[in-house]
Amino acid sequence: MLLELLKKRRSIRKFEEKSVEKEKVDQLLEIVLRSPSSMGRNPWHFVVVEEKKKIEALSKVKAHGASFMKDAALAIVVAAVPEKCDVWIEDCSIAAMMLHAGACDLALGSCWVQIRERQDADGRGAEANVADIVGLPKGLRTLAIIAIGYGAEEKQGHPKEKLPQGHVHYESFKNSCLCTSKKP
Repeated sequence: MLLELLKKRRSIRKFEEKSVEKEKVDQLLEIVLRSPSSMGRNPWHFVVVEEKKKIEALSKVKAHGASFMKDAALAIVVAAVPEKCDVWIEDCSIAAMMLHAGACDLALGSCWVQIRERQDADGRGAEANVADIVGLPKGLRTLAIIAIGYGAEEKQGHPKEKLPQGHVHYESFKNSCLCTSKKP
């Protein structure tokens, strides 16, 4: 069941030195290609990267939050043609989440690496860096990279009592303010 899967899914940033089997990669690709898309436009494209040198290069495309990816067995670039659909960001986000759920279902770890609106240490856009590494044609935008592999860390799912239940409202928004701190 999906709920059981989501109860255990966590972002994994440490990976074993073990390749992901072709059958599992194929399943992940079928899963992502079945992702819902606004009006069935499917603006997304996915670049599957298994070559260690390219994954290491991808781990350096932005200043922070990607270095762990160098140890992943697999990196899937989630990109799109923005002109094809005005909600390409949402469509790519759905596809990325499908990759996360699929990876968890296949006993793999995964973690989102944000690319859109990020820069490297020199101020160059992370999207341009990704495009150079994987040869994206002009006109494609990269939302994220999903790092995937066999987890070398184990994390427990978030307990139900820790879920932000106060973020759910029935019939109307009932809180008079949006609190920015952790405690409402």
